[in-house]
Amino acid sequence: MMSGQRAFGGRQGDAFRQPGAFRSALRGSQVSAQASSALTELSDGPYFDLAGWLDQASLCSTDATCRRLLQLNSANIGPWRAMGARAFKGLELHDEGLFEPIDSGRKLTAIFWKGRYKKFQDVLATFMEPFCGREIREVEQADEVAYVKCHLCTDVLCEDSKDTPGVYLEVEVADNPDNLSVAVVDFEAGGCSSVTFSPDTGAVIRERKVRESPRKVEGAYIQPLPALAQGERFHGHLGLYLLRGKLAFFRRSTNDQKDRPEGASGAAPESDAWESTGFISDLSWASGTRLTPCLAFRQSGAYVVRIASMTDVPPMPVEAFGATHTESSWNALDWEANEEPEDFDEPVDV
Repeated sequence: MMSGQRAFGGRQGDAFRQPGAFRSALRGSQVSAQASSALTELSDGPYFDLAGWLDQASLCSTDATCRRLLQLNSANIGPWRAMGARAFKGLELHDEGLFEPIDSGRKLTAIFWKGRYKKFQDVLATFMEPFCGREIREVEQADEVAYVKCHLCTDVLCEDSKDTPGVYLEVEVADNPDNLSVAVVDFEAGGCSSVTFSPDTGAVIRERKVRESPRKVEGAYIQPLPALAQGERFHGHLGLYLLRGKLAFFRRSTNDQKDRPEGASGAAPESDAWESTGFISDLSWASGTRLTPCLAFRQSGAYVVRIASMTDVPPMPVEAFGATHTESSWNALDWEANEEPEDFDEPVDV
């Protein structure tokens, strides 16, 4: 596979996890000059053309041969920068920015591109404080929201081109004492809107806060997937997919029939079967050009939830589900502080 495919948070980072691989590459292995001289002699141009065809594991192996090749690969015109520009196109790391900084005050020549690539690969698919890492095991407060450190730059990801990459975020829910939802919000860009998918109800909720006090929220909802059985808690995998300005959600329930409450009824999906809402919404609701994925927890408690992967394609093509939705399919969901919103799983607090 040619280098640059978007994949992190899963097995694609194994090249960096080989014992001593990254440390060895940083200091350079002690090998004879003859072993690498043939490649370094091509450093005026041809080498970069050749190295551009290497994948991550091959580049790590090349780096480990000698310090000179590590320097070439991490150079401003080297393959690590080129690979990162492809893999992280349209993605911004929280408090760090884009993979290729646009701040003219920072000299690009001073960036160690292999180290930056590894940082983006390791950190993009993790949660912000007060959570940390890829896994959440305890939620201390009700209505807690866990934001992912990756911001989606819609000015890039909404380009109507076959070369525009998609972004697919998958979350595994292994233990769930109450319920949770996956959402995308525009708060980082100064907005106050969100689109939330509830795996329990199968509904997608779109909300915008129009007044802080007394609180007033304008919204709408649609239910493209069946609800779980009454009293059942979702366990399985959740996915959020953005492609050229269109949002889709995925659900794969691993709930076993024997785990259902006695006498429970409902049109719950078959175990291990992927379902999708289809492309359920565009981004006309969002302000600015940065969206942030997040998880919303209705109640506190002991959860086991982790980010399973972040790639450029979902587990199945959205078109395979044949779902089509129009704006007329949505139902109004407006409420004020003195009113109770409909009993969906708690959407993101906007």
